[in-house]
Amino acid sequence: QLARIQTDSVVTILRELYPDLHFEIVAMSTTGDKILDTALSKIGEKSLFTKELENALEKNEVDLVVHSLKDLPTSLPPGFTIGAVCKRENPLDAVVFHPKNCGKTLSLLPEKSVIGTSSLRRAAQLKKKFPQLQFRDIRGNLNTRLKKLDEKEDFSAIILAAAGLKRMGWEHRIGQLLGPEDCLYAVGQGALAVEVRAKDQEILNMVSALHDTDTVLCCIAERAFMKRLEGGCSVPVAVSTLLKDGQLYLTGAVYSLDGSDSLKETMQTSVNYPHQNEDGPNDDVQHVGITAKSVPNQAQEAAENLGVELANLLLSKGAKHILSVARQLND
Repeated sequence: QLARIQTDSVVTILRELYPDLHFEIVAMSTTGDKILDTALSKIGEKSLFTKELENALEKNEVDLVVHSLKDLPTSLPPGFTIGAVCKRENPLDAVVFHPKNCGKTLSLLPEKSVIGTSSLRRAAQLKKKFPQLQFRDIRGNLNTRLKKLDEKEDFSAIILAAAGLKRMGWEHRIGQLLGPEDCLYAVGQGALAVEVRAKDQEILNMVSALHDTDTVLCCIAERAFMKRLEGGCSVPVAVSTLLKDGQLYLTGAVYSLDGSDSLKETMQTSVNYPHQNEDGPNDDVQHVGITAKSVPNQAQEAAENLGVELANLLLSKGAKHILSVARQLND
């Protein structure tokens, strides 16, 4: 249902921009939708929520695919690109409480209360902050997870992305928003990405109108940070970005599975570059899988370099060890 709402929101904008074009929505399910009895981090499939959709794109059965950007790997298969990154919804994580805990916050829950999350990143950060709580896997789409929370007594609360709840019209269920001081968010969280065939200029030009410059720059920095660290679903990597007065601030962190070991740093760079009409082959430059012709290329390069430099700083302080131990323990 959430995937459908997200796709509809993108198509609505495209229909307004291109009233003469006909858009048909094709619904599909993916491996990630079907394997619901295993933790995401243990399935080990890089393109869990994307492979089937990319196959359809490759065969020209569809022309564009709408994803949650956080589901897309930092390296896309050859022949594909992210042709648009839409304006980001609130990227923070949210706590949804069991009806009996309405009005509480995580710190007010009784000791040994069980919190549901399928994210190693959320669990690692919250275990450290709330050692009195227990964290257990919960899988399924948003509807399924809320049902498991409400109808059983297994969980005192679950952690979900605020963006998904908002898009579903369930904002009223958010009992607590977790700011970056509580829980840094996932790379790309809250942003929608439109994946297209990299060589399809017509479609690329069409969807590029959906780009939101600030979101593009923040997400390029985040994805470059993740890519340099070789992070993914199976290790706890987290970020927070802020773009203000032409300065891009990136906070990035890595955690051990139990949160006891962590590294966190912040860096900034200027992304205040004018847009130049860059004719010729430069048009199709990708930055961590994103093609954004409408965003100054120098600004994109600065954002990408920021992500790489921040990752290098953490690596110089021992991030590789933390992540490889996390990966081994998870495997």
